[in-house]
Amino acid sequence: MPWYFYLALKQLFPSGRLSFITAIATIGIMLGVTLMLMVTSIMGGFGFQMGRMIIDTQGEIQISSPTPIDASRAAAIEKVLAAAPEVMASAPYLKGVVMLDHASQPAFPFIQGFEFERMKKVIPLNRYLLAGSLDDLDDDSVILSSILARTIGARIGDMVSIYSPLMLERMKRDDIMLPREVRVAGVFEVGHQQLDSSTVLCSLRLMQDLYGLDRQFHGYNVRLQPGADVAAVASRLNQALPPGVQAFTWLESNAEFQSIITFEQNMIFFLMAFIVLVATFSITISLLMAVLRKTREIGLLGAMGGGAREVALCFCVQGLFLGTVGTGLGLALGFTLLHYRDNIVHFVAKLTVGQETFVKFYQFSALPAHTVTKDVVFIIVFTLIASTLAGLIPAWRAARLKPVEALRSE
Repeated sequence: MPWYFYLALKQLFPSGRLSFITAIATIGIMLGVTLMLMVTSIMGGFGFQMGRMIIDTQGEIQISSPTPIDASRAAAIEKVLAAAPEVMASAPYLKGVVMLDHASQPAFPFIQGFEFERMKKVIPLNRYLLAGSLDDLDDDSVILSSILARTIGARIGDMVSIYSPLMLERMKRDDIMLPREVRVAGVFEVGHQQLDSSTVLCSLRLMQDLYGLDRQFHGYNVRLQPGADVAAVASRLNQALPPGVQAFTWLESNAEFQSIITFEQNMIFFLMAFIVLVATFSITISLLMAVLRKTREIGLLGAMGGGAREVALCFCVQGLFLGTVGTGLGLALGFTLLHYRDNIVHFVAKLTVGQETFVKFYQFSALPAHTVTKDVVFIIVFTLIASTLAGLIPAWRAARLKPVEALRSE
């Protein structure tokens, strides 16, 4: 072992045990790493959960066209999908915006029509159903999202009126079209505020009647085999699909939402990094104090032949050691807190607003977490580099000491 390694450890453990100043510096690094790990994992959990939610409600790929897809183009699209081994299931859809009215309570939700027998292979609707049954869904019934149902006061079996854009077109031609009266067959909730507050699901035939599209529709939701490369499959489909028809991955279809999530994650990670930087200053202060206390010892090392480089390395090694120990303890504490995060959330909720109120306003009872390996690696590398660099100022100060002047120091 080089002598400066041995001397670095000796200064960290002067009497065979960790000094108080060294312990404080290590704890600072530990808490900074713990906070960075927890914040990035929880933010990643929200992003991952939202991604899974989007896939569960749209499929991994959406095939759409600027103009409605007729029977001939539908046959060509389904031929392409049948030839793709990665495609597990697909279902046509039609979407738009309507006015919904119940007991003089209007709402303007998004509405999507689908073929249930095909769509249930693509989207696990049963998983999100709160009331009612999908078997009761027919051409004269709809399924409402939970917040929308509460807003207009609709329950299972109630009749609601649907006003479509086709009614406005008919009115321009002095043609009267009455609203469509349909029955509420079910209520669903996916856990996403926007989807739960403004979504109506219905049969494809009902949607075609509301928009006057006969047998046409807007596109296909596609479910892939587990482990399939979504981007690669979408690229191959785009090469084979008819002109004017394009396949989009779920990331491309929700690019704006995903960019916001990524921006928030990067900004929070950037802000959390300053906590580690502040903690590394405690290493700098503790090592500077060591330089001031051991000025004569440093001069003696120089007089015995120790070069400025080796003296400087002695203090850089101390910073690296403190960073390594603090990082290890921080990761251990962070993963432990992530494991018990739900217990902590429930405990805090009971002490503050109460569990039911917490779920009502914050829309979650279990705190999601998703730890990405590259984030953990970045935290480790960043902390170790910052800790090592924290020893540079004390190392530079120690290396500049001249042996004669250092030995005269009192």
